[in-house]
Amino acid sequence: MALITFTSDFGDSDYYVPAVKAKMLSINPQLNIVDITHKVENYDVAHAAFVLKSVYDDFPKGTVHLVAMNATSNMTEGYIGIKLEDHIFIGPNNGVLSLLSESEPGIIVKFADIHVQQSTFPAMDILAPIAAKVASGAAIHDFGGPLTAIKKMIPRNFKATKKQITGHVIRVDHYGNLLTNITKEVFDTLNPGRYKIEFGRENLNRLNSTYDQVEPGDCFAFFNSLGLLEIGINHGHGADLLGLRHDSPVFIHFETEG
Repeated sequence: MALITFTSDFGDSDYYVPAVKAKMLSINPQLNIVDITHKVENYDVAHAAFVLKSVYDDFPKGTVHLVAMNATSNMTEGYIGIKLEDHIFIGPNNGVLSLLSESEPGIIVKFADIHVQQSTFPAMDILAPIAAKVASGAAIHDFGGPLTAIKKMIPRNFKATKKQITGHVIRVDHYGNLLTNITKEVFDTLNPGRYKIEFGRENLNRLNSTYDQVEPGDCFAFFNSLGLLEIGINHGHGADLLGLRHDSPVFIHFETEG
């Protein structure tokens, strides 16, 4: 299956997205191109990585994922293709691909100069042709040589003890709900049965299972489909009403005997 996903911060009001798609389809009109999102906050590679990380593994193995984020930045050290968990990712070597998984890529290829022309629009001129050809059957090795490591960005991680988990908001979604980096796995491991969730000026001593398990206007907290602690206000914009934003701290205090 010639399947490509496409993630960028291009928005939907300019020619950028269709231009990239047109370039890929001119190489193989049979390509199936799936938009992940083009409404990533401008230049926010962490946002792009979070969205793609949340869904890429749901696509068939062998899917090619085109990531067009900050490709013209002076922080970009060339353009690369990686194989990660039986998926292929193509994008700039600026750290965005390092945020997709804690696992190291099985293959890393830096695209050779012959495939990397000077361009103000590298997503169209450089990345799109390679993505289209790889999705059509070419190997990423055909476009360059091995690279020992990709440029890395350090994600914000939670801290955990027997008494407390300290996490942070890593994403405010379209509804104003706050997704944190506190995982269900670590909570289940440490939870003694009694706990208090603290965020902003609010405290909760129970987890919910759905948004609507609390009355409109009340706070909720549950572990979502990604296994991450999500907090917010039912039928309200939690970030605004709670005064929280990206990187705001969230705590789970455990009540232990003795």
